[in-house]
Amino acid sequence: MEEKEYARPEVISDFCRSLTPVGRILVDPDHNIWGCAPIYGPDGKVHVFYSRWKNEAGHEGWLTVSEIAHAVADDPEGPYETVDVPVSGRGGDWWDSMTIHNPTIHKVGHQYVLFYMGNSDGTVMTKRVGMATSESLYGPWERCAEPLILPDPDPNAWNSVCTSNPAFLQHPNGEFWLYYKSWRTADWKKDQDTGDWRNSNRQYGLTVSKELKGPYIKQGEGALINLREKVKDAQSEDAYIWYEDGTFKMLMRDMGFWNHEYGLLFESEDGLHWGEPQIAYRDAFRYFDEPATGAWGEGRFERPQLLMKDGKPEYLFGAYRGGKYGTSTGVVLKLN
Repeated sequence: MEEKEYARPEVISDFCRSLTPVGRILVDPDHNIWGCAPIYGPDGKVHVFYSRWKNEAGHEGWLTVSEIAHAVADDPEGPYETVDVPVSGRGGDWWDSMTIHNPTIHKVGHQYVLFYMGNSDGTVMTKRVGMATSESLYGPWERCAEPLILPDPDPNAWNSVCTSNPAFLQHPNGEFWLYYKSWRTADWKKDQDTGDWRNSNRQYGLTVSKELKGPYIKQGEGALINLREKVKDAQSEDAYIWYEDGTFKMLMRDMGFWNHEYGLLFESEDGLHWGEPQIAYRDAFRYFDEPATGAWGEGRFERPQLLMKDGKPEYLFGAYRGGKYGTSTGVVLKLN
């Protein structure tokens, strides 16, 4: 495939250099698959918590009818068998009554903690971050009654619309750090081609709590990670945070720093102040020889999550549009 040229000098990380493609996972004729969050269980198996929704809802069904399913494999590379659906829309007047999406799974003490985004009306306006806890990866799961993070009531605040796409870290000092995505109502703009209104300044903030179940307190007045300060119109999306060898590290989907197809890698000494990004992974076409798919012909991995082993990343999991049934699936790359 023809190489693309980008204006900004590329800074390639060792993380990127270590990646080897494995392939697609959870290829499902009936569902779109997204947001694959992996973890090793006490049984030595790999457990993946992933978003799925019926094909008839189309790609935008993630916002209206998504649920979180649970699959298990003997090996990180699969094959995976779906064993249950731990979290789905609760219905009624619950804050997460309609869609459940973008999980990330972690172990805290003796508990497993499943963070996710839910909404109550099928729109971005009611997206909120919540969590479910269990002493077993097979459940039962106890969900929080209220969202962990609410939007700012000030309509001019950077995070006045919603809270979404959680990224979690238990800080070395014992605190619980929960990063989240949001934007302002004023940052919406009309797409010139489709006429649709789109959010145009997604950035990341941070909340901190002394207790796992909260309260989570917002840190600072503005966005913690605002790529627009570095590159015009750049945005932040799909963060994953971890702590390795005394350094805080973060993966994120590129949304305008280099392009809209790469992944970004940031490093920090304190989890608050992040250095210049490096390339975490390239466009998907570099790893898989497949035709372009999706509404914009994109070839990118989204919602990156890591399978950690002994405190270090072993595999990169993501979501990738296309596949055998032309919808979306999980995808796995190995770090060598």
